[in-house]
Amino acid sequence: MKLTAASVDKMQPIERRQEIPDSICTGLYLVIQPTGKKGWQVRYRHAGVHRRMSLGAYPVLSLAEARQRARDALAASAGGRDPAEELRVAKAPKLEDDRDKIKTLIALYHKRHLSKLKSGELVRRELDRFVVAAWGERDIGSISKRDIIDLLDGITDSGRAVTANRIRAYLNKFLNWAVERDILTANPALGVKPVAKEASRDRVLTDEEIRWFWQACGAEGFPWGPLGMALLLTGQRLNEVAQMTKGEIKGDTWHLTASRTKNARAHDVPLSNAAREVLAVLERVDGSAGYVFTTTGNSPVSGFFKARAHLAAAMERIAAEERGEPVDIPRWTFHDLRRTCATGLARLGIAVRVTEAVLNHVSGSGAGIVGVYQRHDYADEKRQALEAWGAFVTQLVEGSAGNVVRLAEARG
Repeated sequence: MKLTAASVDKMQPIERRQEIPDSICTGLYLVIQPTGKKGWQVRYRHAGVHRRMSLGAYPVLSLAEARQRARDALAASAGGRDPAEELRVAKAPKLEDDRDKIKTLIALYHKRHLSKLKSGELVRRELDRFVVAAWGERDIGSISKRDIIDLLDGITDSGRAVTANRIRAYLNKFLNWAVERDILTANPALGVKPVAKEASRDRVLTDEEIRWFWQACGAEGFPWGPLGMALLLTGQRLNEVAQMTKGEIKGDTWHLTASRTKNARAHDVPLSNAAREVLAVLERVDGSAGYVFTTTGNSPVSGFFKARAHLAAAMERIAAEERGEPVDIPRWTFHDLRRTCATGLARLGIAVRVTEAVLNHVSGSGAGIVGVYQRHDYADEKRQALEAWGAFVTQLVEGSAGNVVRLAEARG
């Protein structure tokens, strides 16, 4: 049948699919579906096999254009090529090289550099949490200074300006590493300033806030409630407590190896009666690593930002119920619990050097010649100090603390 533009336009659908050949261009067919849709198809032979290839829909593709595409396909077939396969390959998603993707390079950065640093795991988690989450599939060469500023602004706008500063620092070092390895010619983070000026924190929870915090921990339950209680009672760093294992606890002492502490100094933490009571009733999730605070058994808890927000919200609810009106509790962080413990020990009359021993902190009286030649581990003093602090927190929560009794006075 000789197809014309007018005849193609006038043809109507029937109950079955129609395939109408074009006598002008042998191999070209007009296909009319029962729904009324029309399209073009070319038929040819390749390697002795009959093949079909769709050329396009009508009227998007006119009769004249369909004939030209059909002739091109037939010519390719005559030359030994398979135009349908060539079209499929052309339309198939391109497999991109992952070599220069952000997610690949941060994994390599961890393997070559971060894994050798004490803080490497923390940096890797933060880079994964913010940088890989945002740019993981992007080529590192596509990251611009504006991208970095937008990323930091987003973190800041979520109320985490200090975190944004940390990410800026981590990202800057990663990009410098990429320059050193000739992955980048220049660091796009150069000139990007910290998003906020950081002031030294001096936040300490008041006695009332300690009580509300403890009640919020009880209401929150495992794992964040017991973790918060353990942080307050021991005064140790967040990651040290969060990554506690059952094997580290020997009776009433928690032993931290040098590899587990920020300052690479092995540290024994006496567990007060209050701390042992918290640990004794924990839910147990079995795992080969033996983590105490875990929901999977394979890794320690994470997601500290959301956890703190949950506890803070619970504190405000508890405070409002107690006072009968909304209570605005100043923002606190998990690290402030460590400072609260240290301040509480001072209120109890604990010597500065003993407090530093409890916190595994070397400064002031523990530095210099004293730090070199004084090897006394203050084990007994630390135990007395943490027992006194645990007893005070317990009395405070139960409403029977009254005035603080200094440990020195209690001994007298």
